[in-house]
Amino acid sequence: MLRAGIVGLPNVGKSTLFNALVANAKAEAANFPFCTIEPNVGVVAVPDERLEVLAKISNSQRIVPTRIEFVDIAGLVQGASQGEGLGNQFLANIREVDAIVHVVRCFESDDIVHVSGSVDPGRDIEVINLELALADLAQIERRMERTRKDAKKNKDAQVEFELLERLAAAINDGKGIRQLELTEEEEAIIKPLNLLTKKPIIYAANVSEEDIAGGNQAVEQVRELAVQDNASVVVVSAQVESELMELSEEEKADFLASLGVEEGGLQSLIHATYDLLGLRTYLTTGETETRAWTIYAGMKAPQTAGVIHSDFERGFIRADTISYDKLAEVQSLAAAKEKGLVRSEGKDYVVQEGDVIEFKFNV
Repeated sequence: MLRAGIVGLPNVGKSTLFNALVANAKAEAANFPFCTIEPNVGVVAVPDERLEVLAKISNSQRIVPTRIEFVDIAGLVQGASQGEGLGNQFLANIREVDAIVHVVRCFESDDIVHVSGSVDPGRDIEVINLELALADLAQIERRMERTRKDAKKNKDAQVEFELLERLAAAINDGKGIRQLELTEEEEAIIKPLNLLTKKPIIYAANVSEEDIAGGNQAVEQVRELAVQDNASVVVVSAQVESELMELSEEEKADFLASLGVEEGGLQSLIHATYDLLGLRTYLTTGETETRAWTIYAGMKAPQTAGVIHSDFERGFIRADTISYDKLAEVQSLAAAKEKGLVRSEGKDYVVQEGDVIEFKFNV
């Protein structure tokens, strides 16, 4: 399951956004630092209108959407990498996620105190990124110490040591590890370190209800900084998300339309996360269930079968495949087969977004 960690300074709207995204979450959203002492975890279904359509075609008994797990991690402060504000504990929690959602305050409010006294996205982003970088640097230097002796007599250790030196130099130059071009071999070497500045990042610019459609100057500042960091930007409003929780689906659509936006923050964050991580969705459907499965772009048919069960990959024979759009158009799998729309794909087929697949395999 995909995991995204929600981070940011205290009082930027992290926990409010988390509570809104995960309706049953237990995180407090209080007006003081460190109200979230343990990371709160919530699992949400990824909205996908295609599932309802396929379920009707197949008369499925149930629908199983793919899911994403959000982890709300307590507000970081300057000095977190040195243990300030329980920082070491929180940084350890971030290491376990696939992507980081960095909530940045882009709204003014006399009622909500900013930990630094004023709204300044550039400063706030720099504080968090510096703490993540310092935590990585400390981890890299510890690994270098353990590798130094072996590097003098072992070629593999020497390669690792030189790579670690390069990473440390990059961080000292103010770069995140995600900004470096690494070979597959180098990626494999550093993978166990789970470096924070290697993780893909999405900046969630938290704005007021009035700025949700057009943004503001603070949002533009976030966008400029994101370009330098190879990051994505999503404009969200924790205030709006909280209001959406109380509405029906029809009322949500009307409310969002009145604000000049097409989708809520959850959908925007999911779309941004999928794009950033290079994720795709394929679908299976039948009388028992209609289900969505998450894969990485470029995965071939046997690998995608293995997402369902390892036996499917080992015994893979073929993948009977049709695009969702074509199946939705003819409204019947039998009709699709009669029209020759269902293709028989082999082990070299690269699965595409929206493919509806039935795998054939040997037990």
